[in-house]
Amino acid sequence: MPNLSHDEIRSALGQQPLFEDKTWQLSPDAWPVTPAQFAQLEAIGAACLEFHQALETLYLRSVAGKNLLRNKPLLAPWVADYLDRGKPTELIAHARDPKNRGAFPAVLRPDLLLTDDGFALTELDSVPGGIGLTAFLNRLYSAGSSAALRAKEDKDGAATTPGGPPNSGGTILGANDAMVTNFYAALAALRPGVHNPFIALVVSDEAATYRPEMQWLAHQLQLQGKRVFCLRPEDIFPLGGQLCFDADGNPEKIDVIYRFFELFDLSNIRTAKFIFEAWAAGEVAITPPMRPFQEEKLTLALFHHHLLQEFWAESLSGRALKLLRSLVPPSWVMDPAPLPPGAILDGPHAGGRALSDWRELANASQKERDLIVKISGYHETAWGARSVVLGSDCSREEWQEGVERAVELAPANLHLLQTYRKPRRVGHRVYERAAPHAARQVDGRLRLCPYYFVIGGQAKLSGALATFCPPDKKIIHGMQDAALLPAKLTA
Repeated sequence: MPNLSHDEIRSALGQQPLFEDKTWQLSPDAWPVTPAQFAQLEAIGAACLEFHQALETLYLRSVAGKNLLRNKPLLAPWVADYLDRGKPTELIAHARDPKNRGAFPAVLRPDLLLTDDGFALTELDSVPGGIGLTAFLNRLYSAGSSAALRAKEDKDGAATTPGGPPNSGGTILGANDAMVTNFYAALAALRPGVHNPFIALVVSDEAATYRPEMQWLAHQLQLQGKRVFCLRPEDIFPLGGQLCFDADGNPEKIDVIYRFFELFDLSNIRTAKFIFEAWAAGEVAITPPMRPFQEEKLTLALFHHHLLQEFWAESLSGRALKLLRSLVPPSWVMDPAPLPPGAILDGPHAGGRALSDWRELANASQKERDLIVKISGYHETAWGARSVVLGSDCSREEWQEGVERAVELAPANLHLLQTYRKPRRVGHRVYERAAPHAARQVDGRLRLCPYYFVIGGQAKLSGALATFCPPDKKIIHGMQDAALLPAKLTA
């Protein structure tokens, strides 16, 4: 018998829609994670935080023209050029401000595809959606069938604590409300010494799809007596050098901003100027930091860059280095800078030959096109898989257009080329859409997104969102044909 019936899940989601006008497949079971996978997930969180720390060192040394290695000369000014390309000078200056040194995203979420060779880490997101949704699903699936409604608030508006039996013989990752608790702890830690800080979850109109889940998160924390509010950028106003919010006619000083908007969207944030000024005055902490180099997908290509291998070996622990090398698919920055005669690119082959120009990728055979092209960042198409072109899953004309677009946009927006590691077929139970909504085992492909909250210099695994897609979907994201599930640790 399933732990959660179709009607219970639909009722719970219907009473608290966490995505505006979004639907997905339902499943009676959380996604199973083996003990070995769980141990690897914990190690991945630590490795991702180490990667961010090393990336900051790489960027700032590149900016300053400093040597990257301890006992050997290595300068890489081109790293800063890549990471700063297309950004406003004011934002670049902010990213380099000494007061930002050691400022890392409070939330880390890698995208992990389950392949025949284990996990493949295709992106590392520091402004991830799904926090509230995953927390909600953790509650729902922790409660079990007869207690499903414990995942919602009771009639009196009091927060409920999920109880009942574990889901299908496993323990939900993020049980005991770890997603909510650790999310708050990571934000509150940014203002040490401030009792019950005022935290604003600022969601832009561009990111409005995710506003309902942020409102849900804020409400859950309010029920615990925390001063957390989900706000629009225009809800914030300056007052005496501080940032404030009008709470029932009384201005409340904001201590922490959780930035849920992309940096390319800053020009549409009317209160951005006040946010920068309050940060500069030390009146507000902001996470994720407004440091665009931390949000470029091309950093995964820098990890694989042949000129930087000694830097990564010196800057990462042996465990993190080995793990990331096994996880991150070979990746390259599509920089169309001209090469000397006879030189070749560090990249894949096309037509059986090494490349001397990225445009030659257009001649790659179907087999050679097991590659993904996607914009690196700071662009409206840099999220939600909107810029992704998978060479082996499109026509030659579409592939050629994708390659040409990457080359043309390079002066302002670099693209990443990444080897495609195909997710393997796995099985899971989902409910049929039509009544009587029978649960049946189906094949599909999986993306697992673990959430880590940085507390006390440690990346704490607090839950994971599994996206289970039909097997014909080559690019996995939160589409309506997918099932969105929490993850559980199996025995």
